[in-house]
Amino acid sequence: MTVQALQELGDHIRATLPGETLRFDVVNKEAVLWATAPAIVKVMTTLRDDEKCLFKLLIDVCGVDYPEREKRFEIVYNLSSLKHNRRLRVKVEAGEDEPVPSIAGVFSSAGWYEREAWDLYGIYFSDHPDLRRILTDYGFEGHALRKDFPLTGYVEVRYDNEQKRVVYERVNLRQEFRTFDFESPWEGMVRTLPGDEKATKPPEGKA
Repeated sequence: MTVQALQELGDHIRATLPGETLRFDVVNKEAVLWATAPAIVKVMTTLRDDEKCLFKLLIDVCGVDYPEREKRFEIVYNLSSLKHNRRLRVKVEAGEDEPVPSIAGVFSSAGWYEREAWDLYGIYFSDHPDLRRILTDYGFEGHALRKDFPLTGYVEVRYDNEQKRVVYERVNLRQEFRTFDFESPWEGMVRTLPGDEKATKPPEGKA
């Protein structure tokens, strides 16, 4: 799709949702729409149902953490229109304690995506039908994909085969020393592989 066609799409969306959208950009030939968080349900419903949009497929919902910003989180929604063969990325910003309305009522697949964003970033989706952790262990504290999440000092829950029970242990990541044997192609291996010696041998009679 041409940049001009994407820009025309953006002009239509902005005209349809003037108070709910902030701006429309074309970045690397990809359409990016910035919307206000409180209006995200209305925006998504319009993008799904409007005849010039018809973004019926929600591909993903994910979070991005910028702890230095006043509103540290970006929530990114990736949409696809099979009818018009278009993709659209919708972004909203939210503060650490600012709820974002759930779009699970518009796209049912958003239910699990939003649970993942809540689990890993702590982004709270209001009106979600079942907002609880989905990837981390029972009793896990904190949100592991935040930039300020510590790498050590948290509790790991696992099943111990010897004790035949669930045990709780403090996580301690150790990597003080590493040894390199240079046998891996990622570590600068220079020895000749089987068969490669033929490439360096001079032809017979020309030694």
